[in-house]
Amino acid sequence: MFLDFNFSSIPHIIFGAGRLGEIYEIIPKFGNNVLYVIGGSSLKKSGKWDEIRYEMQKRAINFSEISVEGEPTPALVDEAVEKFRNKKLDIIVGIGGGSVIDAGKAISAMIPKIDSIKNYLEGVGNKIHDGKKIPYIAVPTTSGTGSEATKNAVITEVGIEGFKKSLRHDNLIPNYAVIDPQLVISCPKSVSAPCGMDAFTQLLEAYVSPKANPITDALAKSGIKQMKDVIVPVCNEKASNITARAAMAYGSLLSGIILANVGLGIVHGFASSIGGLFNIPHGVVCGTLLANSTKMNIKRLEQLGAEGENGLLKYAIVGALITGKESFEDINVPHYCSVLLKTLEDWTKQLNIDRLSKYGITTTDIDDIIEKTSLKNNPIHLKIEDLSEILISRI
Repeated sequence: MFLDFNFSSIPHIIFGAGRLGEIYEIIPKFGNNVLYVIGGSSLKKSGKWDEIRYEMQKRAINFSEISVEGEPTPALVDEAVEKFRNKKLDIIVGIGGGSVIDAGKAISAMIPKIDSIKNYLEGVGNKIHDGKKIPYIAVPTTSGTGSEATKNAVITEVGIEGFKKSLRHDNLIPNYAVIDPQLVISCPKSVSAPCGMDAFTQLLEAYVSPKANPITDALAKSGIKQMKDVIVPVCNEKASNITARAAMAYGSLLSGIILANVGLGIVHGFASSIGGLFNIPHGVVCGTLLANSTKMNIKRLEQLGAEGENGLLKYAIVGALITGKESFEDINVPHYCSVLLKTLEDWTKQLNIDRLSKYGITTTDIDDIIEKTSLKNNPIHLKIEDLSEILISRI
């Protein structure tokens, strides 16, 4: 491998069960005026929000809150920025799933701007963000997007002219990422399953990305090794097992770190286009399309002959990792590619990942989806008929 790559900075990471309480030591380093961006109900139902409020009051820290339900829209971000711009905030803390983390990231980035976030979104606006922001702490309560470690906030507007685009700058990486697996235990299977598949998709797509490098490869393999044996059990008999939850949180964190560096492939290309056209959870799109997208990539790589050998080897290594294999010299590439595909198909069934049709997507929508779908970091070029076949298989 020719060593020539870039690697972005990462947040100050605090990882471990019970470490949520460390935010009370971090916040005063920035100031005494905090905005909490939280989810619609889960944090409150778990009782954690009451604990946080108590600690804020005990420590005489001024705090406000805003709740985010669903994926953040330009309107939500703009309204929040308008409401809190003059509050002289010292720091923002986002506690929730990927959508909440992204919303907090976007709000922290846009408060210094007298402008709509739309003007700064890639492929939507014509302005480039300068990276100035309010300091930000990200605290995930799901194991899926890895947004606590990325430099972008994904913003969605659903409709015929809809989009799912990023506000991006290296400085938008959270100042701190506090990952406490105890916060994820209350996640139901309906959330944990698609989130887990999203995280694994990110690990896999980053590993086979044309931009992958030795650091991202090592992190991807580490995340895959941790997640492979718990992705299904954590949605069933090990839902309250802190070790299993920690393994998923670890894999999700690493998936965010590496996707920020080497990009993702066709599954996330579909997630972007479908997410802009339909009101469908991001994790569902990734989870439902992962197996068949991987199958198509492997099929086309096989047809390339020698030119596709490196891509096939990487897929085979993931298959070998899933079986617990530690050495990858002289591995049987076709066999372990088959192992990977069989595993992904089994996970999709065992986790009962929804089909696209549940969200109103039909074969008549395929052309519109494909028109908006990017292949930029996929390991192999796919034709329109390939993309169509993948979609049809999960409608």
